This record gives sequence, structure tokens and C-alpha cells, in this order.
Amino acid sequence: MGKLRGFKEFDRQVESTIDPRERVQHYDEFTKAPSQEELQDQGARCMDCGVPFCHSGCPLGNLIPDFNDAVYKNEWEKALHILHSTNNFPEFTGRLCPAPCEEACVLGIINPPVSIEMIEKYIVERGFAEGWITPQVPENRTGKKVAVIGSGPAGLAAAQQLNRAGHLVTVFERDEKIGGLLRYGIPDFKMEKKVIDRRLAILEAEGIEFKTGVAVGQDIKASDLEAEYDAVVLCTGATVKRQLPIPGAELDGVVQAMDFLPHNNKVVDGKADVLEALNAEGKNVIVIGGGDTGSDCIGTSNRHGATSVTNFEIMPKPAATRTEEHPWPYWPFKLKTSSSHEEGVHREWSILTKEFIGDKSGKITGLKTVEVRWKKVPGERPQLEEKPNSEKVWPCDLALLALGFTGSEPSLPEQFEVTLDGRGNIATTNDYQTLKPNIFVAGDSRRGQSLIVWAISEGREAAYQVDSYLMGSSALPQKNKMGDLAAV
Repeated sequence: MGKLRGFKEFDRQVESTIDPRERVQHYDEFTKAPSQEELQDQGARCMDCGVPFCHSGCPLGNLIPDFNDAVYKNEWEKALHILHSTNNFPEFTGRLCPAPCEEACVLGIINPPVSIEMIEKYIVERGFAEGWITPQVPENRTGKKVAVIGSGPAGLAAAQQLNRAGHLVTVFERDEKIGGLLRYGIPDFKMEKKVIDRRLAILEAEGIEFKTGVAVGQDIKASDLEAEYDAVVLCTGATVKRQLPIPGAELDGVVQAMDFLPHNNKVVDGKADVLEALNAEGKNVIVIGGGDTGSDCIGTSNRHGATSVTNFEIMPKPAATRTEEHPWPYWPFKLKTSSSHEEGVHREWSILTKEFIGDKSGKITGLKTVEVRWKKVPGERPQLEEKPNSEKVWPCDLALLALGFTGSEPSLPEQFEVTLDGRGNIATTNDYQTLKPNIFVAGDSRRGQSLIVWAISEGREAAYQVDSYLMGSSALPQKNKMGDLAAV
């Protein structure tokens, strides 16, 4: 695969970006496309490694050496066909995935890994530019009707696969527009919403029906949906926000990240007005939580014109490189500096928020924190200890809680009479089926908060199981179960 010894001839290259001082003035994507020749050189770096661990590093099982080789040989349409054979939406993953495939790359043992995510992105962008991506309308219809609830990446993937199997698919979305967290969670500077709309036009042309502004369980009864459709796929996500139950949590200015980010997306889309409570302009902002959502809050706050942005993380600062605790090819927990961090933030590690401080009017004015350390006990989970005499008060006008999610909202599962597991996710068998044989689940609502690439994989796998349930067998592709390394 790739050019013989190409990994010795060419260095790793990633997308260049617009200067941070310029890009914080707008919400557009800010990456610069490499040339075709540069992309071919990156494809040439793919080794003939014998056992491509990148396959199992990718939750979708993407055929990475194959499309890298096609890019190197300038066979772009072939590369697109290979990529689409396992991934419905590479334009999403090519922008948003943390690339566990690259961490499993064999070349990464001795050198920087192949730029798989960048190659993936520009294969699909070339496909759209050349007009190679067109609707695939099924030749025959089965007459079976399937309802998909939720239009995030899991729901969209399930819908497209089931439609290709010939079923009549309707997607129900409670928000105004299709996309789930892709639309109302991911900031536009990471993925402009025209990227969703471009793919949505393809899905509609393929025959999928979309119903927006419809909250199943409120606008339409679960029982009515079951009566009308032969199968239902729940792709509603893990939407119960994790709270921070400490003194002062009720103060004005203590805001959940997933209230802050969706509203800002609607403002950018012209569908909402700027609200003082959800605007960081001129404020000292503290983001609690060091993951991707926290990073998105940082980038958004900088674009609002925050006076300062500080990021708290309760865990210790990770190492800059892979450690013995996370050996190759498994996912390493190492220091990540995102594009939003580059735009301006002060990061604090091993810090615990103890109290939100407010004024007499009930508005937040500061945070009280304490430094912590993690004590490792053999055979037990690490124990959190507070460092004596380490309390500190930080000025704060807006505290954003980016603490993740704890599971699915229980009301909809209750209406469908399906159960939750011990982690708050909708309980299923290994074939994505609930105890009610006509109800299936995919994505974060089944596995818990996870990655977009896992959501697409879940949607595809659930579609295979639904098709098998409806027809007795399925010709839809199913991922090769060779053992997943992307446990993130």
C-alpha cells in the first residue's frame, strides 16, 4: 500500500489553518486545503504493514490502506467508493473524529502516523466537487416502514442503510432542523452547517422522509408510532446533562455547555437572538471540563469577545506522548491541544471546584477551588485527595459546565415500554434489539456518550439487525468483528 518506503521519503503533513487572531473574528471553518500532490504524498506514507491495525482502531472498520493507496495512485473516485463502503458520512468524521485510527497506525510506532483523517476529508470533498456523490435510490421497495427517532449521526446512518435496503424510512426530529448535535452542538467553526445540508439533500433525494419539530411522546404517541411502523429505531442520544451539585449551583451565570453551544449555533444560523445570559462578551469565563465540549466552549467564548477564558480539569495534566499505561495500538490518553486552545485559554489541571460565589442579586462573581491529587491504590480505582491549604477564589462572570452526559432521558423509553440499564442507557441485546422485538436502539442512547464515528457505526449495525428482523436476513454490510481497539 502506498509508495514503497514512502514513509521515509515524506514527512507527516496536516491541514494548515488561518491565524488564530483572524479566525476568532468569525464562525467559518478555518482550515486550508492541501494540494492534490501533497495529499498523494500523504497517501504514499501508508506502509505495506501486513496487519493494518488502523482497521480495528476505527470503529467503522474503514479500509484505510486501500483508500490511501488509491489516493497515492491518483484514483480519487475509487478512493471515494472504498471510503463510502464503510462510512456513510466521511465529511463529518473527516472534520470531527479524534482519529483513533491514527493512534493505531503501525507507522506511528516509529514515526508520526499517516494523516488518515485529513486524507478521508479530502476524498469526500473531491467527491462532492466532481459530482461523484449522487443519490442512490433503491430499485425495489419492500413495503416495510421504519421510524427512526433522532437525526444525529446514528439516526442518519441507520436511515440511509435501511432506505438502501428498500424500506420506507421516516426520521423524526424534535428540533427545527436535522442533524442532532452535529447541528446544535458542534460549533460552525468546526463544521459549517452547509456540510450537513449538502448531505441531507442526498438523503432526501434517496427517498428518506424527514419530519422536524415533532417530539415523539408529545406530538405523537409512541403507541401510534408502533402501530404505523414495522420497526422503530431509537437514536435519541445521551442527553441527560451531568450536574455539579455544589453550593451556588443555582446562581445566574452557571450554565450548562449544552445550553450555551446550541443557542450560539442558532444565533449564527439567524434563528435566535443573542441572550446576555448565554453571551461571553466582556466576561471572565471559566469552563469546567477538559474534553471536546469544553474546547468548543473555549472557541465560542473567544469569538464572543470574552475578557478571559480559563479551563478547569479535575484530572492531572496528561503526558505529551503515549505512556506505558496505554501501549500501542490502544487509544492513548495524552495531552491534546485543540485549535480552540490555540486561540487563547489558561488551563488548570488537578483542580476541583468547591463552590460558586455570587452577589446579593444572585449573579455569579467567582469560584472557589482546591487543588487535588490522585492516589493510586493497587487493585482499586484512583482515590481523589484534596491538597491542604490550596483553596483559591477565581473571578468569574460565566461558568460553563462541560461535564458530559449521564444517559438517556427516561420519558421516551418509558413510553415505548423499554428499560434502561445500570448506566442510564436504553438496554438492548447484542443485536441492538430491546426486549420488545420491534424496537431497536443505536448510538449514544445505547452505548452512552461517545464519538461521532461510533454513532455512525452503531447506526449501520442497527440497520443490519433491523433489516434482518424485517426480512429474515440482510444483504446490508456488517462490520468485521475483528476486535475493537478504539475504546474511547
